[in-house]
Amino acid sequence: MAMKKLACSAIKALANSGSSSLPTRQLHASAGRKKIVGVFYKANEYYTKNPNFVGCVEGALGLREWLESQGHQYIVTDDKEGPDCELEKHIPDLHVLISTPFHPAYVTEERIKRAKNLQLLLTAGIGSDHVDLKAAAKAGLTVAEVTGSNVVSVAEDELMRILILVRNFLPGYHQVITGDWNVAGIAYRAYDLEGKTVGTIGAGRIGKLLLQRLKPFNCNLLYHDRVKIDPELEKQTGAKFEEDLNVMLPKCDIVVVNTPLTEKTRGMFDKDRIAKMKKGVLIVNNARGAIMDAQAVADACSSGHIAGYSGDVWFPQPAPKDHPWRYMPNQAMTPHISGTTIDAQLRYAAGTKDMLERYFKGEEFPAQNYIVKAGELAPQYR
Repeated sequence: MAMKKLACSAIKALANSGSSSLPTRQLHASAGRKKIVGVFYKANEYYTKNPNFVGCVEGALGLREWLESQGHQYIVTDDKEGPDCELEKHIPDLHVLISTPFHPAYVTEERIKRAKNLQLLLTAGIGSDHVDLKAAAKAGLTVAEVTGSNVVSVAEDELMRILILVRNFLPGYHQVITGDWNVAGIAYRAYDLEGKTVGTIGAGRIGKLLLQRLKPFNCNLLYHDRVKIDPELEKQTGAKFEEDLNVMLPKCDIVVVNTPLTEKTRGMFDKDRIAKMKKGVLIVNNARGAIMDAQAVADACSSGHIAGYSGDVWFPQPAPKDHPWRYMPNQAMTPHISGTTIDAQLRYAAGTKDMLERYFKGEEFPAQNYIVKAGELAPQYR
């Protein structure tokens, strides 16, 4: 398998890096039947429309036949909230919990304490902030995700959202479906992307791909991150590093959020920070909804300080019907869809199976997949 070959050297390095003194639940499966629970969104009638639709309850990541043929129990549900939900019934005796960012099973400290048999938390996709990572580390759990599985999907989606906002696309679409025709009502705030200053907060796998995809549009590209990207990529894209986020933001016509949700980034875009941004700024956020102060964003969209806001991430998910982003003006929001294209589903399903195979065999995961291991959090979550 290509993933195994690419990660071989990283795995060996991690295996030789030493171990934590913190108590750790046994990662590798002991002999015998294991209980594995998957929490995914329901596809209902759409499941039969595509044979590769594996990322839903009905598709079950394509794992059911394989797991059950080995004698394991595989429970799949979308019912994840409240004391009487289906997930709660299985918390006390499950060994592995698989979830996705698109329909996350929120793994709280309280749930971790009750999950006495739990060893492994897998994210089918990227982003494990639905897990209380500190509690997982304290309990000695392993948390891992399928790193890189949907970065192309998300980067493409971000580019699409930038263009939708810049060109004022949605009002034109709504005119067509309502039978209207008012060019002026669209054109008065439609612009070219060329020449605009675009800044990404975070230049990891997704941020780098976005910068590469923006290069042909002749934008002024800026990025802010903990570390600078490779000099060759900087040269290729023309992107300039901004060490101070508060210095970068007022320069930007468009801001794209590509940073993980951590204690440091939770609520980082509050009323005060938004006020420091350029009036008329466009924001795209496919990272995590909780990075934004939801009401502050809604208020700024209403006042016009934010000229357009688009993304697919909310908090919580699914978003309640009264979430302010549903009703604020100048938004192009969707449910959390950017990283769950059919192509992405096939990649993160394969990556999940690969890690389960390694788990059963007592082998290490690819080093980059670990979010919590032996009581230690991955650097991006510290």
